[in-house]
Amino acid sequence: MPPEGMLGWPAESTPSRVGVAPEPVAFLEPEGYLVTRFISGPGIPADQIGAEANIRRVVASLKRYHALDHFPGSFSPFRVAEDYEKTARSFNVNLPEKMGWYLEKAHEIERAMYRAPFTPRPCHNDLLNANFIDDGTRLRILDWEYAGMGDLFFDLGNFAVQHEFNDEQDAILLHEYFGQPTPAHHIRLKLMKVMSDLREAMWGMVQVGVSKLEFDYVGYARKYFERFESGVKQGEYARWLSEA
Repeated sequence: MPPEGMLGWPAESTPSRVGVAPEPVAFLEPEGYLVTRFISGPGIPADQIGAEANIRRVVASLKRYHALDHFPGSFSPFRVAEDYEKTARSFNVNLPEKMGWYLEKAHEIERAMYRAPFTPRPCHNDLLNANFIDDGTRLRILDWEYAGMGDLFFDLGNFAVQHEFNDEQDAILLHEYFGQPTPAHHIRLKLMKVMSDLREAMWGMVQVGVSKLEFDYVGYARKYFERFESGVKQGEYARWLSEA
């Protein structure tokens, strides 16, 4: 059985087959360890990945796996935020007083974005800087733990917000991806940038309860909660909701 089969991936629809992910060669059970082929190459510094040439290369890799037919599982940042809240509470984590308000705003964004059905696409959903390797030909992407069928705008928004893109970089990203992006494309990107911050904040809250590392996860989560709150309080937010 091929490693992709052991992982539950359809053999013809894996990111490694389209030259984006490292090729899996073994999956060790019951430990759950994945062994992949080694990819030689450097990462791209966070302060350089937002250059137009690098955005173009990132988009080329994203479009390769977004065009695949299917990934096992599904991913929604809205459900993830809810599930992380439940997990954090199960570990008696002291959640922010505004937790209910945060989730209410998330539901508001979800209702605005999905007034009409959308077509899920294979998505990575965790496009942090450390997950990119330049093999000299294209950008490879690591860490497919959160991959599943989802909204490609979360991939775009997650990548953009994690690298603190400004409006000009957002426009470059959408132009590279869509050619002629519409106003709705811009709005969906902005809203998913906001949701990415909430997902990251809630991940931090879970780590407060489960991680054994000496790291300030409370401070980490606070940073993203503050960014989420800033995003939903900015002047254009109401327009984004109405025009999404």
